[in-house]
Amino acid sequence: MFELSSIPKISHTESEMFFLIAGPCAIESEGMAMEIGEKVKEITDRLRIPYIFKASYKKANRTRLDSFTGIGDEKALKILAKVGRELDLPVLTDVHTVEEVHEAAQYVDVLQIPAFLCRQTDLLVAAGSTGKIVNIKKGQFLSAGSMKYAMEKVSHNGNHQIMLTERGTTFGYSDLVVDFRNIVEMNEFGAKTVLDCTHSVQQPNSNSGVTGGKPHMIESLAKAGIAVGVDGIFIETHPDPSIAKSDGANMLPLEKLENLLNKLILVKKASLLT
Repeated sequence: MFELSSIPKISHTESEMFFLIAGPCAIESEGMAMEIGEKVKEITDRLRIPYIFKASYKKANRTRLDSFTGIGDEKALKILAKVGRELDLPVLTDVHTVEEVHEAAQYVDVLQIPAFLCRQTDLLVAAGSTGKIVNIKKGQFLSAGSMKYAMEKVSHNGNHQIMLTERGTTFGYSDLVVDFRNIVEMNEFGAKTVLDCTHSVQQPNSNSGVTGGKPHMIESLAKAGIAVGVDGIFIETHPDPSIAKSDGANMLPLEKLENLLNKLILVKKASLLT
């Protein structure tokens, strides 16, 4: 079983690096998942950045009834397992109900609690009981301090393999703002902290029913996150975001990932000099 301890904790040594959680928003096909996983793995191996592949096997939180929700649960979960097995990568996916927790845990290494569900006690307890790593996304409506109670629900049965992900705070009806104080505060809780640089640039609740975004802001948020001390960076990426079946408006084009990571390495090294 993949252990959270295998990911380095950010500290003031040049031998340790931030980790990357990256992949498509959702599983669209086996070929697409493998293409993205292979490319990101090649980049991160060369740059010596620990890498976790991510993709949702189903999309439960959609604005419109006709939005893409997945290619089938079992089919998508088997693709995730294949990516992990063939590329020798830990794999992350979202879960939305207690029943999904037990199903997904058979295929993946990291269970992710969506931001809108981070207060759901039964879901958090069930995820923790699997012994898997649990990534809790901070609700767009919560303070950083509230997340320690979400952590307690996961660790109730002795599972302390927890990550906390900042993904912006609701600002009005159709925008999000990242308060970097949240990362500083969550760092004090003992969990690994992550900044979701792509969902944080979303513009939700569009009148068209399709979420918008400002992907040109991804780099700025990622740099700031590294500077304030996140352990990991979360990026949704796709070879062609314009045709992605989910969240394409806020994805990073795959061709731009390596350049961004090189810049983040420089920021990380600079932060160690302070």
